[in-house]
Amino acid sequence: MKEKNELQQLNEDLLTEQIVQLIESSKNKVALFLNKEVTILYWSVGNYILNHFKSKNEIVYGKQILATLSQHLTEKFGKGFSYSAITRMIKVAENFNEEKIVTLSQQLSWSHCIELASVENKIQQKFYLEMAIHHKWNLRLLRQQIDAMLFERTILASKPEEVIVDTLQNIENNKSVSTDLVFKNTYILDFLQLPYNYSEKELENALINNIEAFILELGSGFAFIERQKRISVDAVDYHLDLLFYHRKLNRLIAIDLKLGKFKPEYKSQMELYLRWLEKNEKQSNEDKPIGLILCSEGNTEHIELLMLDEKDIKVAQYLTELPSKEWFADKLHRAIEIAKSQKN
Repeated sequence: MKEKNELQQLNEDLLTEQIVQLIESSKNKVALFLNKEVTILYWSVGNYILNHFKSKNEIVYGKQILATLSQHLTEKFGKGFSYSAITRMIKVAENFNEEKIVTLSQQLSWSHCIELASVENKIQQKFYLEMAIHHKWNLRLLRQQIDAMLFERTILASKPEEVIVDTLQNIENNKSVSTDLVFKNTYILDFLQLPYNYSEKELENALINNIEAFILELGSGFAFIERQKRISVDAVDYHLDLLFYHRKLNRLIAIDLKLGKFKPEYKSQMELYLRWLEKNEKQSNEDKPIGLILCSEGNTEHIELLMLDEKDIKVAQYLTELPSKEWFADKLHRAIEIAKSQKN
């Protein structure tokens, strides 16, 4: 009788577990369905109002009309139709056509759409949209990346517009990830709390002690492998500061830390590391290793002259304090101007 009770208990537990899974699965599907329907509904309201204003030539009187409309809709349907909510619906409708919003509604929330619509520059908007989908960013992370000017800090940002568009199109079509999207020209390491006159060793130790925050700043796909990787060439030992692996690129990432500005001899040193890694560490299914030289000061023209961004070596500046957005914008502007002059 005891065995029967135990068997009965097992059956009941199994049944309960299966029912719970069934309900959870259904709830997830309902949530996805509701998100899609809500997004399309709000876009439709915004699009209808937008077209109405255009056809009636009432753009000048929009505020008064929207305030009255908001009052009527709130009385009839409750929350969700405040004046600011309706203006956001119109903003989203201005930025995305029906075909695009149907696609987005299956991948992002309405709040994502509102945040993306606030990005005025269309290239930047496309960047954050594709990255949010590709990396499955929640709303909080999307806002953080926009506030941190992620686009302006990517190597891609200084490329010609047609290159940026093609790269983002590849992301949308689930093609290979470009290194121009993976690597940045500036890394913010304001979480390190370094002393004023810190050494390269202190910098390395601080990064290891804050490895999770460092990986978050490096970006999605990075995995830490080793510090002070010993590289022996002709009985001479060299030590690579940090070795990572990138899942999407399927490549080893060698990171060297430097104080001050980039110097041409750093290129030769990194080339040695990369050739050794390719010969001794690269797996048969991996692509060639790539190097990232992190310097505490920037000198974009030097890097452009050596055309390092066209090779398997990237050079970036790291900052231990967060600068202003104007600083990032100015740096990007200078990088674009230097790139144009080199092209001409």
